[in-house]
Amino acid sequence: MSTTGRVALVTGGATGIGRATCLELARRGVTDIHIGYSRSAAAAETLVAELHDLGASAFLLQIDVSDRGAVDRAASHLIEVSGGLDILVNSAGTTKKIEFSDLDAVTPGVWDEILGTNLLGSFWVCRAFAESLKERGGSIVNVSSISATRVVGSSLPYSVSKAALSQMTRALAVALAPSVRVNAVVPGTVLSGWHERLVGSEKATANFEAEAQSVPMGRLAAAGDIAEAIATLALDLGFVTGQEIIVDGGKALRY
Repeated sequence: MSTTGRVALVTGGATGIGRATCLELARRGVTDIHIGYSRSAAAAETLVAELHDLGASAFLLQIDVSDRGAVDRAASHLIEVSGGLDILVNSAGTTKKIEFSDLDAVTPGVWDEILGTNLLGSFWVCRAFAESLKERGGSIVNVSSISATRVVGSSLPYSVSKAALSQMTRALAVALAPSVRVNAVVPGTVLSGWHERLVGSEKATANFEAEAQSVPMGRLAAAGDIAEAIATLALDLGFVTGQEIIVDGGKALRY
């Protein structure tokens, strides 16, 4: 995909993997980048300036992806501003830190929040932009997780939500073919601030040091490593659809 005049939306784009993806797309010449965010307004505003420095036009798009009506309104606004969408990255996500064995802690509210953002939210965004993406021969990249296929991660509902997202990626690849490619990246542990917020900085650092020893590449991923894979899937692999790329330095080989 040529990047000239291309328009991208990255949900969860103000922080972590989403932020790194916005920057990577700008470095590769994508000219219009919409930063989807829910609560991280200050971080989103800072990112706008960084994208401008890279030569991209950046736009803030406050959006709760779990709210179908809000998603539809945001889609209408983006299309009015930029004329359409070429690249959609579903990076918005949420979780709770719950031990897998603690079934009583997995309340209906927890299911609603995690599935509402990680799975249904991604679907609402894909649906809202489907026609525009078809018209422009676009590409979708969903951010899944190694917990989609391993019993690891922050919680049982998170793991289930990512497994469902992986299957939805395959289903949408067929549903939107041949005009739109739909793929997913599957990160392992990423040094992005996510784990620190869940378990605290001290415990996260200890976990990182221990886990890095089992990674064939000798380190854990930075957010930029995942962003490179996302941008490559979105822009460069024109005959690849319905696929998942694990980006974990080979860690999954040793589970």
